[in-house]
Amino acid sequence: MRVLVTILISLVLLSCNSSEDTVFEAVSSNGLLKLSFNLSDEGQPYYLVTRDNTVVIDTSFLGFEFKNAPAFDKNFVIKKSETKTFSETWQMPWGEQTDVINNYRELKVMLQEKVSPERFLNLVFRVYDDGIGFRYEFPEQARLKEVEITEEHTQFNLTQDYKTFWIPGDWDIYEHLYSTTKLSEIDALKYVDHVNLAQTYIPENAVNTPVTMVGDDGIHLSFHEAALVDYSGMTLKVDTENLNLESHLVGSRNTDYKVKRSLPFYTPWRTVQIAGNAPDLIASNLIVNLNEPNKLGDISWFKPMKYTGVWWEMHLGKSSWDYGMEMVDGEWVDTGKAHGRHGATTENVKRFIDFSAENNIGGVLVEGWNTGWERWIGFEDREGVFDFVSTYPDYDIDEVVRYGKEKGVDIIMHHETSSATETYEKQQDAAYALMQKYGMHAVKSGYVGKILPKGEYHHGQHMVNKYNNAAIKAAKYEVAVNAHEPIKATGLRRTYPNIISREGLRGQEFNAWAEDGGNPPEHLPIVAFTRMLSGPIDFTPGIFNIKFDEYKTENQVNTTLAQQLALYVVIYSPIQMAADLVEHYEANPEPLEFIKDVGVDWEATRILNGEVGDYVTIARKERLTGNWFLGSITDENSRDLEVSFDFLDASQEYTATIYKDAKDAHWNNNPLGLDIEKIMINSNTKLNLNLAEGGGCAISIIKN
Repeated sequence: MRVLVTILISLVLLSCNSSEDTVFEAVSSNGLLKLSFNLSDEGQPYYLVTRDNTVVIDTSFLGFEFKNAPAFDKNFVIKKSETKTFSETWQMPWGEQTDVINNYRELKVMLQEKVSPERFLNLVFRVYDDGIGFRYEFPEQARLKEVEITEEHTQFNLTQDYKTFWIPGDWDIYEHLYSTTKLSEIDALKYVDHVNLAQTYIPENAVNTPVTMVGDDGIHLSFHEAALVDYSGMTLKVDTENLNLESHLVGSRNTDYKVKRSLPFYTPWRTVQIAGNAPDLIASNLIVNLNEPNKLGDISWFKPMKYTGVWWEMHLGKSSWDYGMEMVDGEWVDTGKAHGRHGATTENVKRFIDFSAENNIGGVLVEGWNTGWERWIGFEDREGVFDFVSTYPDYDIDEVVRYGKEKGVDIIMHHETSSATETYEKQQDAAYALMQKYGMHAVKSGYVGKILPKGEYHHGQHMVNKYNNAAIKAAKYEVAVNAHEPIKATGLRRTYPNIISREGLRGQEFNAWAEDGGNPPEHLPIVAFTRMLSGPIDFTPGIFNIKFDEYKTENQVNTTLAQQLALYVVIYSPIQMAADLVEHYEANPEPLEFIKDVGVDWEATRILNGEVGDYVTIARKERLTGNWFLGSITDENSRDLEVSFDFLDASQEYTATIYKDAKDAHWNNNPLGLDIEKIMINSNTKLNLNLAEGGGCAISIIKN
């Protein structure tokens, strides 16, 4: 990986006390964003942010509460400050683009209490052209060896009643539909005990991050965090009257603190992406730039890929995860109760391998291959249920892997932990070693259900460490991790690029069984500007049989077929599933051509247009081939969008295959209405995209 550092300048300013005459600030390289820091008369640290001389975040205070120790909230003096300018270009081993510019101005302020016990605290602010990040640093010191944090008080004091796209601050799950309200109208508590969720805990009126806001003046903000390591996930408590957000850490019922750390340490970065329009939010690299460089070195063993798999058929009810055997005297035996609907059979997986090999698809995911599925749903004590190395009798892993290699198709492992963390941790080395033996380089992990040990939540410090440690250990076995029911993405894919994707949102499967009618057409035009800002999404697009009446008459996918194709470009992941059944693809060979052609690893990305919650159009250039692919999606409203292809190479002609909504297409009334045409285009071409209600457009742009 090439890293080019172009500028590094440091300046040290000494000060015993802050004053109104002393300026502590950092300004972005383009001069638009400015962050200012100081202390109040009571020695309270605060900051504010302006954009183009307009206050975006007003005076916002910072601090902590501790167990059995005085709070860090006032009586500070500034002992020293440092500023520096930093610029580098680093390369993603895989990603939305190859080269990433990391250019910021940093302000570091070193504080000390002026009263006993005179402890130290540092604050580090980085200002980019596309936003700000800051974190707390607890330096090594004689009077403080360990902290038990009961709460972090990081404020974001806003200056207008923003239109806000949010999900509730659930400590256990992110699988809520997004609400769109004014900031002053947020009511997270109305989503307590949601019927569709396996686990949920919403203790107060707070939102999870990323949370995105649009102002009357066109300013766009998104609040999140970066580099979440050995710390609790952050929700943002909402003061609807004063238009204020404040950090509220996820806790535990097993401790009376939320974070426990030995000094020295630093917190995750608190981030605000700031843009003048919606597309620039997606284009921002703030989150990954605030993470440390690659610690793994060469990860060429991981190849971005498309994959199929034994998964969607279980959500439809065509087959099941479990085999139907019973445990007798410590062994799994056929008691005559096997139901014959098991999906992960050798024969069925070979069918997916054949289809994948014929259609430029590199992998097959197999869920339900291992023993334990009969016993975990509904049981409180799930420890010891799953075995991550033992197969059901009708799944011959040796034969499946051999056959896959013969066809050039990888097998993607599946580890459903059922949130029994001790069982999974004990078996991880054996499970990863099994993968290494068979040359499997990707695993989809799951954490469905309430966390064991009881009292822990999915997003607390305990589970942050479990998720991160599982991925770090996996790298030693050359395994890449795609986590479901995860902790939020915070850009750690830069530091550990075997963290390839994750769920962390309400996914495609809700369309198959949710009692509220599935994901509405506005869902993904919101997700592109919220959840996707944090990192890659394993959304599992590509459903062709949108109504699936032969399995479930009360459910469907609420998009057109053209939008399902467009999602391969719009919703980014280095692994993209062709999620539907083989027979549904075989019945629709023409739209299948787009899935065969579309890339998964990108040299460059262009956000061509978009409005949060309404529509978005994205073009991506494939690494190695130089071919481009375009995806455009809309909500429940039809759109006519003009797109310029001026991003194409000026001297190159391309063949564009356009997969578009038919004139009478509609997400509900005619979701399969699809027209396909081929035209020649170049960098001077402009096209009008006509998107149906809940529709989309997908274009493959292949060099001649």
